[in-house]
Formats: sequence, structure tokens, C-alpha cells
Amino acid sequence: MATVTYSDATRIYPGSDVPAVDRLNLEIQDGEFLVLVGPSGCGKSTSLRMLAGLEEIDEGSVFINETDVSNLPPKSRDIAMVFQNYALYPHMSVFDNMAFALKLRRMPKADIKQRVEEAAKLLDLTDYLNRKPKALSGGQRQRVAMGRAIVREPQVFLMDEPLSNLDAKLRVQTRSQIASLQKRLGITTVYVTHDQIEAMTMGHRIAVMKDGVLQQCDTPRVLYETPGNVFVAGFIGSPAMNIKTVKLTEGGALFGDVTLPLSREVRDAATADNGSQEVTIGIRPEHCKLGTESSGGIPIEVDLVEELGSEAYVYGHATYNGGSERFVVRAESKDVPRLAETVHVVPEPGHEHVFHASTGKRLN
Repeated sequence: MATVTYSDATRIYPGSDVPAVDRLNLEIQDGEFLVLVGPSGCGKSTSLRMLAGLEEIDEGSVFINETDVSNLPPKSRDIAMVFQNYALYPHMSVFDNMAFALKLRRMPKADIKQRVEEAAKLLDLTDYLNRKPKALSGGQRQRVAMGRAIVREPQVFLMDEPLSNLDAKLRVQTRSQIASLQKRLGITTVYVTHDQIEAMTMGHRIAVMKDGVLQQCDTPRVLYETPGNVFVAGFIGSPAMNIKTVKLTEGGALFGDVTLPLSREVRDAATADNGSQEVTIGIRPEHCKLGTESSGGIPIEVDLVEELGSEAYVYGHATYNGGSERFVVRAESKDVPRLAETVHVVPEPGHEHVFHASTGKRLN
């Protein structure tokens, strides 16, 4: 098995002055399932391809165990990659697709057969070894692509959005299979996705990227409960956190006509850099309540109600300042407002996330 280390790893594409990946420092432990996540163009796939040897490293280094692999060709890095588009040979059977890399190594036929059959059993593909890819479903093809990687017994698995081409139900099923399989095999895995729900449900740790810069890397629970900045707060969680810049008062932060109490230390930190009398507050949908005018808070007009059975999510916009501020609140299924109705968003004290209004850094 292996550890992976990015040390100030930087990639600048020709014709651009802005790094696609900017001084990435990240340590991935032996046997860890690490997910790289972020919006399109944030540098997550480039980071993966730098590790694979498919992109040059302009500055810094990438290590597998103690070996600097920055200048090694892909075939010398002992990695296996699973792509978004499966990349199967259409004229070969499932068995031959999975065995292809082993045949190139000139392994004995008996060893190839044993490895392929073991991988097929793990992936529930035993009955499909003689089929061609065109006779398989999308989920089965993705499992064949994973089987091709498994039989190589690499030091590191690299997965680049492998579930993007699957339908919603199959994605849920396959991601649980991938997570379970990685746990059984214990192989260090770096997984790229733009889907933060995928990241939250699969990764031991999640590295959140934006504009080529690593924003935060921690466990899903820590990222959800204590995001390090406004970007991570707004990206992690579904539906997204409600984020609003509000005025500071002597007692705390003024959320509509409700004052959220903040400690003196937090209030001082909010005004430290430039004397600003504002602070950015984040409230997750489950930590908001729907009230009436008498309960205070921020008035919103209901735009959409998502009924999910046991609960519902109410989406709306503030009824002042041009209605540009959007809010989402979780509600009990038996107490759901009507469309176009005006309700008040009331935050639950003690659950607020506080960020500096200018830098976006977490303050509490």
C-alpha cells in the first residue's frame, strides 16, 4: 500500500498565467479514501492527473510513499485509474478487458485467470465474463472498469468522476459498492467528483478546492459542522447553507429584527481588520424555523416547496432589497406553507456559523 503527498504542487497550462492548481499541499494516508471536490474548473481533475503523470508539474513535487514521482512516466508509478467514460475495448469480452494489462506484463495465464475471477467475484461480474461491453448496463460497465484496475493490484486507485454517466438510482447503489470495496481492499484511493453528496457519503476525508487552491481538508462531519470559510460553508451541505451579511450590534448580529448573540471575542475579530460593522452569518436549513410576523426574523415569500415525505424544504426570497436574497428552510411535512405565502425565517441561536465579512474566514 502507499501514502501520497503533494508538496507545493503547481500546474500552469500553456497560454495561461493563472495556475490551474496552485501550490497544493496535501498528505493522503495509507489506505485512505480521499475525495477531491469542488465546482467545475477548480483544479480537482488536474490534481488527479498530476498524480497519475498525465499532467506535468511546473513547480513542487508529488510523492508516492517516499518516492518523488514528479518526473516518472505513468506506467512507472504503480497506479490504476478509473475514468468517467469507462474506456473499455468494445471488441473484447469482459474477461479480456480485465485481463489486458496483465497480458501486457506477460503474466502466466493461470495467474491472470485467478486474478480476474477473484475480481469478478468481488464485483458480482462472474456471470458476465464472456459478454462484450455493449451487452452490459452502465453500472456493469463501470464495475468492469473497476475490475480492470483491481486486478493490477496497484499502490493507488485514481477515480475521475466514475459515476457521472449513471442514472440517479444506480449512482447511489454504485457509490456504496465502491466505498465498501475500497474498505475491503484497503488500497489508497483518490476520488474526484463535483457532487458534494457523493463526497460526504464516500470519503474518509474531503479536500475542497476552489480556483486551484485547497480551501479545507477534513472529515465530512468536521466540514459540515465547522467549515473554515464561507466558500466551504456554502458548498458542503444539501440544500446549501443560508448565508447573509448582517450588521453587528452590541449584543451580536442583527438577523432581521432578531439579534443572534455573539461573544465579545467574535465581535472584536469581525471588526479587527478594517473596522467593519458587518459580519457574515451562515444558518443551515435545519437550524431555521418558519414563523409569523410576530415571531420576528426575516420575511420571505415562498417560491417552492419540496415535499420529501417525512419532511419538506421551503425555498423563498426576501421580500425587501429587491428580493435578491434566497433562503431555504426545513419544515415539518404537516406544517408546510403555501406558494406565494409570506413567512418569517427565524434562526435557532447557538447554531450560527460566523465569518468575517471581507475575508470570509470562520470566526467562531
